[in-house]
Amino acid sequence: MLLALVAAFVLLFCLLPLLRLFAEVFAAGPAEGLETARELFQSRFARQAVFNTLEAGLLSMLVSLVLGGGLALAIGLTDIRAKALLTFLALMPLLIPAQIAALAWLELIGPSSFLWQIPGLDYPAGSRNPLYGREGIVILMGVEHAPMVFLTVRAGLRALPDELVEAARAAGARPLRLTFGILLPLLRPALLAGAALAFVSAIGNFGVPALLGIPGRYTMLTTFIYQRLNGFGPSVLGEVALLAALLALLAAAGLAVQAAAARRGKLSLERGGRVLQPFSLGARRWRVEAAVWGLLGLTGVLPLLALVNSSLAQALGVAVTLETATLRHYGDVLANQITARAFVNSTLLAALAAVSCLLVSLPLAYLAVVRRRALARLLTFVSDAPYALPGIVLSIACILLYLRPLPLLEIGLYGSFWILAVAYLGRFLALALRPAISGVEQLDPRLEEAAQIAGAGGWRRLRDIVLPLAAPPAAAGGMLVFMAAFNELTVSALLWSAGNETLGVVIFALYDEGNSNAAAAVSVLTVIVTLAIALAATLFARWMRMPRGVLPWQT
Repeated sequence: MLLALVAAFVLLFCLLPLLRLFAEVFAAGPAEGLETARELFQSRFARQAVFNTLEAGLLSMLVSLVLGGGLALAIGLTDIRAKALLTFLALMPLLIPAQIAALAWLELIGPSSFLWQIPGLDYPAGSRNPLYGREGIVILMGVEHAPMVFLTVRAGLRALPDELVEAARAAGARPLRLTFGILLPLLRPALLAGAALAFVSAIGNFGVPALLGIPGRYTMLTTFIYQRLNGFGPSVLGEVALLAALLALLAAAGLAVQAAAARRGKLSLERGGRVLQPFSLGARRWRVEAAVWGLLGLTGVLPLLALVNSSLAQALGVAVTLETATLRHYGDVLANQITARAFVNSTLLAALAAVSCLLVSLPLAYLAVVRRRALARLLTFVSDAPYALPGIVLSIACILLYLRPLPLLEIGLYGSFWILAVAYLGRFLALALRPAISGVEQLDPRLEEAAQIAGAGGWRRLRDIVLPLAAPPAAAGGMLVFMAAFNELTVSALLWSAGNETLGVVIFALYDEGNSNAAAAVSVLTVIVTLAIALAATLFARWMRMPRGVLPWQT
């Protein structure tokens, strides 16, 4: 019965929308489908959107590879200090949603930035923000997805035995030669896997292309789908379904590369012996530390300070001083009915997603890992699909599935709060499942075997043995789901309706209408909530002595 309930949840919220999407694409038959595709791509705008998506995805992937890989090597291979804090700063883009990061960078370069108060620097009057367009999108998405490369390279470093380095040192190799001659070739699968994840995330990113690409007239597939559906409504569902399927295929190709690289990485070395010991930098340590702190300050701290600065400015272009700083924008957004409703909606949606995914992920992890049910293992792979694919693909799938009232029940979800809820349940189950699996894998199988010998049934063993021990990592996964859902925009951009706004939608709308100071105020409040939850999750993980890796920023 437990397996049936879990399977029903995964099939209903994760698989059914995607099946509906591909059914729409192939429903008309091959001939008509090819004709629709031909007509669609006769449009110069559609072809340009595909080209821009591939171009920005590949270029930003290179930025992520250099930035994330370099930081992972600097933090993981050397004896620099404060590694825990540096790791958290390196992974901060995972916590800050794309639309807030884009807004923060716009404010850092914009006319209200505190940078222009530095003597000798003046904002060029009448000039357009240089971040608008391709270059800004590439840089920001590269920074945004660098943590994925960081995580894969860090995992690769932890899998390398120290004997390799000791043998090379005995042969006279210096650290630089060791890194480029031995370690980097061994880390090639990890680098490739991280690069593939960065590419998949880039082509599915909506927040950065929306804030920088729409004003800069650099359209990617995500923003092209958004503009087509907003402009023409359900009449172009066939076209946008085809575009969403194309985006899904590009993402699937990237994920296939990532999976192949991950398998190759596992086979490249047999783990054993001591873990890799960091290199001693000696007198050069302060230089490396200064470079790492400077880079992380530039990419993570300065944009957030600029966001706070903009939220305190009286108006666009007015410098912030002790005399001119104001909290008026915070009061305005908190008093605004739409913004207040968005806070409530995002909190309810995030809480619903977190609790529901937590309740499903624990039994699914138990059935897949402990009971080794083949169907449960298959369901874990199915649950990955909505999270791995671009969020806008899931949005189109949900629109197609719930555009008409539900059969028999005659209940309409489209245009309501509940279509957002069901999309979130499918989108974030995988995020809760990984920590739950990690917790279940730490269980000693002898505990359950002893309980079974003593006569305890399956439900009793699950309740009294598995749940108390596996619940803390699963709870940490629930916190990750809450943070991700609280800041979500990519799925919500096409599914929200009047009265059902989310915070991501409100921030985008405020900036789009020219009220960047209010958008900055909402963003700062959102970041405060996100960082508070991240801190609570970190303290909870330490208190419960969870296995390393349950939270991505744990060292």
